[in-house]
Amino acid sequence: MEALILSCSTGGGHHMAAEAVQEALIRRGHRADMLDPYTLCGSHMDEKVGNCYIKCAQRAPWLFGFIYLLGNLYRRLPFKSPVYFVNRRMADLMQQFLEAHSYDLIITTHIFPGEILTYLREKDVALPKILYIATDYTCIPFTEEIDCDYYLVPEGTEQEFRSRGIPSERVIPMGIPVRQGFREEMSREKAVESLGLDPDKHYILLAGGSIGAGKILQAMKILRNYLEEHEDTVLIVIAGTNKKLYDRLKEGYGEMPGIMLLRRTECMAEYLKACDLYLSKPGGISATEAAVANIPLIHISPIPGCETKNKRFFEKTGMSKYVPNLRKELIPAMELLRDEEAVGQMKEAQRKQIDPLSAEKIAVFAEKAVRPEGSSRRFHAGHGTKENVCLITD
Repeated sequence: MEALILSCSTGGGHHMAAEAVQEALIRRGHRADMLDPYTLCGSHMDEKVGNCYIKCAQRAPWLFGFIYLLGNLYRRLPFKSPVYFVNRRMADLMQQFLEAHSYDLIITTHIFPGEILTYLREKDVALPKILYIATDYTCIPFTEEIDCDYYLVPEGTEQEFRSRGIPSERVIPMGIPVRQGFREEMSREKAVESLGLDPDKHYILLAGGSIGAGKILQAMKILRNYLEEHEDTVLIVIAGTNKKLYDRLKEGYGEMPGIMLLRRTECMAEYLKACDLYLSKPGGISATEAAVANIPLIHISPIPGCETKNKRFFEKTGMSKYVPNLRKELIPAMELLRDEEAVGQMKEAQRKQIDPLSAEKIAVFAEKAVRPEGSSRRFHAGHGTKENVCLITD
């Protein structure tokens, strides 16, 4: 099978989900190409699209929440959204790409490529089966207006997707896919050793997703006092792509004992398995990765919108503790999760609710979608080779 996986640079989560499915397909002997469709425009259009989202989330999360609210209001109208009309401008480039390549299946982890493909279908352009993978624990605005053959969603959210008008038979509970490293068996001792950490220390991990969003600086002020009282504990802070955040952290805490600052890391799975507690905003992918790694989880400062829904889903199912007021509630929540019984209950909830094999199940489902009932028929979108495919880099 030849699969094309489409994503978009609005945060790292969509890419991570795409990479997880790509890994699973390749392990099963298929070819899977990843593409950010905005790279087809040149002029670093993919970076411009991604940076627009990232800067808003980092600097003005309230604005992102307001836009999300407007989207929820607009979706009640019987018209296509502005998102659709903006993305249809990409349709000609996407069509040319597909005509120059041959794929059996298209998978998208973001609605923007879904909007492009929807416009092509409305123009009666022949396309292979399209699978949409939801990367949040909610049906985000305008998901219902993209035309996909199947919508693969987290378990427990099916009814919300169906309530938005998506046909029931197209909504398939599959979970959110994570990369293999997060579910591989690795003891805390082995993870600590692989990262060169001190085995005699306790570790707390603080991050704001790949983009370094959320109230990291506010949390640091509170945790500073905690670290002074717990000399056996080290706080590891990951700033992600937020250089401004990293510089401020370096300036304020770079010389302080008990604090380890990182820009970005390719070893997130190892850090989750080495640490005793994870503090993070509730991104759909980062929360799922934490649950698969089975680490006690405290959610802080959700970006209003889908992350509010993620936080609610995780807290309701017992997979995390939400702290709305950092100053008053963060330290009590951390003390609560020093209790073995509370930790055990949270970890059990994570194991019960989150399927670590979601990526593999999606790969198997993709095979059946392409070749139902053993059919060997293959879709050809065009001619040519794949040497010019634009690969996503995280």
